Amino acid sequence: MSTTDLFQQHVLPTYGRFPLVPVRGEGSYLWDDTGKRYLDFCTGIAVCSLGHCHPRLVSAIREQAGKLLHCSNLYQILQQALLAEEINTHHVNIPGKVFFSNSGAEANDGLIKSARRFGHKRPQADGSPRFEVITFQQSFHGRTLGSMSATGQTKIQEGFDPLLPGFRYLPYNNIVALEAGIHPETAAILLEPIQGEGGVNSATPEFLRAVAKVCKKHDLLLLFDEVQVGFGRCGDSMAWRMIAPEIQPDGISWAKGMGGGVPIGAFWLNDRAIDDTGTPLPSLMGPGSHGSTYGGNPLVCAASLAVLQEIREKELTTNAILMESRIRGTIDSWNLSVITEVRGSGLLLGVGLDPDLIPTPEGKTPALVVVAKLMENGLLTPPAGPNTFRLLPPLNVTESEIDEALAIVKATLESFIIGT
Repeated sequence: MSTTDLFQQHVLPTYGRFPLVPVRGEGSYLWDDTGKRYLDFCTGIAVCSLGHCHPRLVSAIREQAGKLLHCSNLYQILQQALLAEEINTHHVNIPGKVFFSNSGAEANDGLIKSARRFGHKRPQADGSPRFEVITFQQSFHGRTLGSMSATGQTKIQEGFDPLLPGFRYLPYNNIVALEAGIHPETAAILLEPIQGEGGVNSATPEFLRAVAKVCKKHDLLLLFDEVQVGFGRCGDSMAWRMIAPEIQPDGISWAKGMGGGVPIGAFWLNDRAIDDTGTPLPSLMGPGSHGSTYGGNPLVCAASLAVLQEIREKELTTNAILMESRIRGTIDSWNLSVITEVRGSGLLLGVGLDPDLIPTPEGKTPALVVVAKLMENGLLTPPAGPNTFRLLPPLNVTESEIDEALAIVKATLESFIIGT
């Protein structure tokens, strides 16, 4: 029985899957079950920060697997403490506390719960709790009921009513709407410094600074969703620092690239005091407030620690910036009318497409058509909205791999122009 047949009979059809069966990966390359090799600029959608089967990551997993796979969070897990120290000391560079989860959606749920706790501690003038979290149109925060309710995209939410109450979606990069959008019940603002799934849209420095100013003025928590953009993907350990480095958030969520392929997420809370008595923000999430059976177990923490140390020690954030420049310069030199713009930062780049120049069958989007053709030509990329595809190579990608990928992109897009 083929893999396709097995999926049709036994796997819930929640994904629109491409007809590709990966069986092996090494560095920036992936092989399918027919032996065809692909250059992987999808990397599990920004997950495989070091590429496939990086020796340091594989070694860390093997070593830890031979010692201790799992134990309960009823106990103190050394690998978890070491990973939190790495994150605080070398990546966030702001005193705080970390909670480890299994995914980005769970991490965002943790931020939402923290905002609710904050709204109880810092209530409205009449004493009733603040509970509302403001997010933004075209955002994506996950697919649990809580994170889906925070997501500002109707297509993600359709058919799952009633959603969790307590969210409003404002226009992204609109300072006027932001300043007018604060209500008495608002407790926090949650945003992606760069929207990945929503089309690779970057917050402007002016907008990000306005959000921080509004949060300070109205005593709101400033929360960043860095699930896709964090830990080097955008040219700095923290993506917001590529935009407005002076800002200090109250909370951050991560997942994807922090594990290099193992399922791990986390959220962080700033150690700052939230009242005149010196109550630290993390103290609101005390014993019994949150939990995860598998979150932060020894195996995933050992793996993540190896990934983050490799990113830091090999200065892969610098490589991300250099490779971004190479990608942008090369694409600009083509002067192809089918490309409208390149958005994003570091190695989270979205290539915008002119939909009028992509022959698109009914039920498909220009981005899906292009992504399918790129895959046929040996390059894996994910879409980002209807008219954008993403380039998400490993952070240690080489110049020659960039050039190989861009040659495929150029030839593929030129074939559409010629075809029209």
